[in-house]
Amino acid sequence: MKYAVLFPGQGSQSVGMAADVRATRTDLLGDPANAVLGWDLDQLIADGPQERLTATQHAQPALYATSYALFDEFSKAVDSAPTAAAGHSLGEYTALAASGALDFFEGLALVAARGEAMAECAAASASGMAALLGSDEKTAESIAEARRSDGGELYVANLNAPGQIVVAGGSDDIAWLVENARNLGVRRAIALDVAGAFHSPFMADAADALKGALDETSFSPLAFDVYANATASPTQDPSATLAEQLTAPVRFAETLTNLARNGVSTFVHVGPGDVTAGLAKRTVPGADVRVVSDIESAHAVARDLSVQ
Repeated sequence: MKYAVLFPGQGSQSVGMAADVRATRTDLLGDPANAVLGWDLDQLIADGPQERLTATQHAQPALYATSYALFDEFSKAVDSAPTAAAGHSLGEYTALAASGALDFFEGLALVAARGEAMAECAAASASGMAALLGSDEKTAESIAEARRSDGGELYVANLNAPGQIVVAGGSDDIAWLVENARNLGVRRAIALDVAGAFHSPFMADAADALKGALDETSFSPLAFDVYANATASPTQDPSATLAEQLTAPVRFAETLTNLARNGVSTFVHVGPGDVTAGLAKRTVPGADVRVVSDIESAHAVARDLSVQ
């Protein structure tokens, strides 16, 4: 049986998440993590407030760390390794750590640098993102290209699943899109509560800043394929694809489709929430989709997969 593990990105964080794994895996989520981050990871997740946890520079390390710890629990209980892994945006870092390409703590430092760079970049310009309802990729690209030709800044940023497309742009461009969606052939555009225009040229300075950290990172051989967001195919050069990821669209639907074409029939979301599980269900009809969001489910899913 071929299965792939999927890791969530920013937006899946919540106060109190992963309480059991935080309590038991202090080797990963306790003082050693705090020493890397310079702030108390467990306390912030446990006590919040949500606004502080949701800040880009906090949410990304928190999700990376808890998702990896859950994967470690799952991998110890299951009798076969994944065929491949993928992660949504930030989740690509977790996937690389899970594959052995990144040491956990080195990856945590890299994610912290990414979060800081993205937060600074988002604060430098008025920008945001919007979800398009009732749109396909061709329509979204056409709208974005037309807006840019008129002097605006609008880009397709996330191709998450059929019917789930997100665009990024300047605040004025997002407001224009929300107001004119129906006239543009989109049922509705909903502005998202995010800090900036992620996965677009608005993140160019963050990508430049991150390249320095990536150049100092040593990647080991991968134990299994990790599909890159920017290419929707197995990464050959993690440093390059992680840098490209910040300004390129997240091609998650295409990633899921390619995994299925390569024989993956089971998808296991590992981490807080269940966002990637929902995307897998929408993108690959009939797929066996599981969710690992705590230690109990990690062991239960591992048992199920081990007997198949």
